Order: sequence, then structure tokens, then C-alpha cells
Amino acid sequence: MQGLTGCDSGFGKETVKKLDAMGLTVLATVLDLNGPGALELRACCSPRLKLLQMDLTKAADISRVLEFTKSYTSNTGLWGLVNNAGHNDIVADVELSPAAAFRNCMEVNFFGALDLTKGLLPLLRRSKGRIVAVGSPAGDMPYPCLAAYGTSKAAMGLLMDIFSCELIPWGVKVSVIQPGCFRTESVINVSHWEKRKRLLLASLPRELLHAYGEDYIEHSHEQFLHSLSLALPDLSPVVDAITDALLASLRRRFLQSFFINPCLPRALRPGQPGPTLAQDAAQDPNLNPNPSPVAAR
Repeated sequence: MQGLTGCDSGFGKETVKKLDAMGLTVLATVLDLNGPGALELRACCSPRLKLLQMDLTKAADISRVLEFTKSYTSNTGLWGLVNNAGHNDIVADVELSPAAAFRNCMEVNFFGALDLTKGLLPLLRRSKGRIVAVGSPAGDMPYPCLAAYGTSKAAMGLLMDIFSCELIPWGVKVSVIQPGCFRTESVINVSHWEKRKRLLLASLPRELLHAYGEDYIEHSHEQFLHSLSLALPDLSPVVDAITDALLASLRRRFLQSFFINPCLPRALRPGQPGPTLAQDAAQDPNLNPNPSPVAAR
């Protein structure tokens, strides 16, 4: 059985379709059980699919999903968890971005994934299963005007690296998927970004707005919208990478699935250079002198 978050649209929704078509049982979380994404999944997937409502910023939602998953998988076990849910609602320089924007991104992209993963670790340790996280190149390299989103994805990526080392004794494998700009519903929603820009302009202190200038903010916004026009419409490279990370016998730590990756020098690609000698030692039981947890021996 597989668990996926953020399945209202985009990578999550399409991955659920693929896994269901492969005959797998899927627990998928959505923000809105009556939204268009959930309705589409109910219409095209088998009765094996179980949809659960969850907002990763609400502890009660996470607790409810954890309790349900533990009960629902008591006989079958849980093989994989895909931390796909992501959030970003601001495109602006750091100085122009309110601290609340950073907190909102961290709540979903980091703390939500942390709480859910920790809560499901007993099941994943039992199955010696897989943890997959959908990261972003913005978490590895400084992308202008994406500081709130990028820092949260960087934190999540490092967390998954730590899990990858710590869970070796338990046989649990961890992978991070690094998509680029793909044409998902949330990314290409121009009206949403226009609304966010207006809210930003209205909320800035007069002195800060004067220092940067409204034309600077407008230009940054237009550049961002232009980048969205280049987004790839075919989501299958990312869906295939997630599926591979869940099911392939040989797990890779990083799976890049974005168009620019082949054009980058190797040392500049997400996840490169690496792993380090220390990571090698931590993941090789023959080189790691530290004892394993009692239950993993």
C-alpha cells in the first residue's frame, strides 16, 4: 500500500492514477474531498483508492490521517510514503517578503512532511519500505524571488538526507525527486499570482515600496510569469520518477526529472557533488562503527 500527499492536482493526482492503474492500493490526501481533483480521481480510479482530507498546517488533520492509516494498513502494511504536497504563495525579494510567507511555506513543505513521516515511520520500518519527497531545484540553488519556497524545500531536502542515513539500519530507503517547471494547475494559475502581487504591493511599507519601486516588483512578476510560459506540459517524467523511487529494486538518492538538468555541468546539478565520504560511511554498515538501534539489530 502506498500513501501520497497533495493529490488534488499535478504530480500527486497523476501519480495516483498511475499507481492505481498498476493495481496498487493507494491512500491519497487532498485538501478538498469535493474539489475537482478528488472528483476526477474518484471517476477514473478503481475502488481500491482511498481519499482522505488533510491540511498539513493543521495538527488535527495530520493526527486523524495517521490514526486512519495505522488502522487501515494493519493487515496489509504500508510500503511507501510520498511527500508531494507543496506550497508557495509569494514571488518577491527576501526583503519584500513578509515573515509569514516563510512560515507558511515551512508549515507545509517542512513541518507537515516531518510530522507525517515521523508518524508513519513505525509502519515503514516494519515493511522496510520507501520514503519519497518531491523537492525542487530552488532548494539547491538560489532562485531569485523564490526565497520562501526555496528555503523550505532546502530544509525538507536536508531532512530527507538525514532520514536516508538514519534509516539504513531499518532497511528503509529514501529518495528525493527534483522536478523543474512543469505545467501543473497551481503553477500556471496566473490569476492567483496576479492577486498575490496586488496583496504584496498593498501591504508593503511606503518607505520599502519607494526604495524598490513598483516598476521593479512589476518586472519581477512579469519575469516569473514568463518563466511559467516555458513550463513543460508533460508531467510523466516526474510521475515516472516518483514511481521508480517507490518500486524500483535499486533505489537512487536523487532522481532529476527536469528539462535543464542534462544541460548543466555535473557539479551544478541538484544532489551533486555527492554523496560525501561521511555519507558513504554512514550508509555502509561495514564502515559505520556506530551500533544499530536495538530493534534493528
